[in-house]
Amino acid sequence: MAGHGIIAWLIIGGVAGWLAGLVVRGGGYGIIGDIVVGIIGAVLFGWVFGATGMMAGSGMIGSIIAAFIGAVILIFILRLVSRVV
Repeated sequence: MAGHGIIAWLIIGGVAGWLAGLVVRGGGYGIIGDIVVGIIGAVLFGWVFGATGMMAGSGMIGSIIAAFIGAVILIFILRLVSRVV
């Protein structure tokens, strides 16, 4: 996602977070929360993809796929932690 501008990051994060909120049972964290989770998930999973040499695709679609996977993982972890606490 390094080649995208800040607006693209917000769009990609928003789409990924919104999709992740739909997929993970229990709904999302609201529009702002979904965008934040999507962006954080995109950064974390983008780093994992880069470190392992895996590719989610190229361009905007690949970035959305990586962000979506990262957001789903992040939402799952956040929900596990919130149940424990």
